[in-house]
Amino acid sequence: MRELPARQLGDFQLDIYFDGLEGRFPRYPVDFASLERKAEEVLPWWVHSYVAGGCGDEHTQRRNVSAFRDWGIVPRMLNGAYERDLSVALLGMELATPLLMSPIGVIGICSQDFHGDLRVAEAAAQTGVPMIASTLTMDPMEDVAARFGATPGLFQLYTPRDRDLAASFVQRAERAGFRAIVVTLDTWTTGWRPRDLNAASFPQLRGYCLENYFTDETFLRRLSASPQEDLKAATREWIDIWGNSLQWDDLDWLRSLTDLPIALKGICHPDDARRARDHGIDAIYCSNHGGRQANGGLAAIDLLPDVVEAAGDMPVIFDSGVRSGSDVAKALAMGAAAVGVGRPYAYALAVGGTDGVVQQLKSILAELDLLMAIDGYPTIADLRKAGVRRA
Repeated sequence: MRELPARQLGDFQLDIYFDGLEGRFPRYPVDFASLERKAEEVLPWWVHSYVAGGCGDEHTQRRNVSAFRDWGIVPRMLNGAYERDLSVALLGMELATPLLMSPIGVIGICSQDFHGDLRVAEAAAQTGVPMIASTLTMDPMEDVAARFGATPGLFQLYTPRDRDLAASFVQRAERAGFRAIVVTLDTWTTGWRPRDLNAASFPQLRGYCLENYFTDETFLRRLSASPQEDLKAATREWIDIWGNSLQWDDLDWLRSLTDLPIALKGICHPDDARRARDHGIDAIYCSNHGGRQANGGLAAIDLLPDVVEAAGDMPVIFDSGVRSGSDVAKALAMGAAAVGVGRPYAYALAVGGTDGVVQQLKSILAELDLLMAIDGYPTIADLRKAGVRRA
């Protein structure tokens, strides 16, 4: 007789169903659409506008999501997929699943207590899903990293124009225990976002999410008074130095700052992926920032195959438009080494804090696991080998 398989991620649905027999129902929605509606009810309007909004008429943002429908996974039967192995190796880390939490600069204010960075870090500790912590946080990176437990964390760098400050951020990330640096390339200036412009609302200029700057001696030396004494002057200094339009030669300087692996976020063209390899970059992060910063572009998922091919043996992380476990499966089948989610966990945080994020991550992973089981793919390698087809 065949032995019963070990507990799988998809068994999370059985927990829900068995709880239902006892009259206990999920505290938070498990699907993105319901979660999005719930988050709009609880978030302050100006936070919701910033998180939900995109650039221009938001066509690229919507297209990032809808483009997943253009790709399909073909089931393969009789593979005995009782047990699925979702583990991946990424940038020297052994991860139980391919899921990541993408960096969100205002995640701190998405929590009811305005300490969302800490709540997300706690969810990472509970689920084993790494958090890519943004430069823009409500709590210092050291405090965030201290909540990771045994789960590795990555630090996302918005490279400031002050090179000494950039070096300080990287050194602090190293000391705090972050395992890799993710350099964002596509947001050195803010895109044209009508929702925020119509409300004249830019959270950072109100002093939100700047704690890594306000706790850094290199930045504080630029001020004539502390941020607590003159917040307006501090935020003006921040806006003057935060955006750095990096060039290829800058990568050699960034590489010299650390021995940690470096991933470049915002790469969507295969030529850029090839060139990054010449500068000692360790991973490509294919993303168009979820359509938040530049409208009029192609859906990121449609660009992923060419980037994967060009990257060669460099791992490719992917995000933009990911809303479900089936989206994660498609990106993996197209060659992504790991897949990031953004708004799903942001809305989950707003609705349920740490517990909400944990449930949403478990929901995404359960859907991914069950899809692989039913479609006959015991491992991610099997899924990737099969690939996808145009719908």
